[in-house]
Amino acid sequence: MTGESSPSPPEPSRRALIAFSWVWVGLPLAYGLYELVRKATQLFTG
Repeated sequence: MTGESSPSPPEPSRRALIAFSWVWVGLPLAYGLYELVRKATQLFTG
């Protein structure tokens, strides 16, 4: 049997793209969750 038991790590430029993609999606998601919690708190506390 030939072949690697685990996938090789992505090359550096690919890693940068993956990190950028996570930031691109994660920041708006985190902001949206923050706003949701803030507005829900206002709704229930008055």
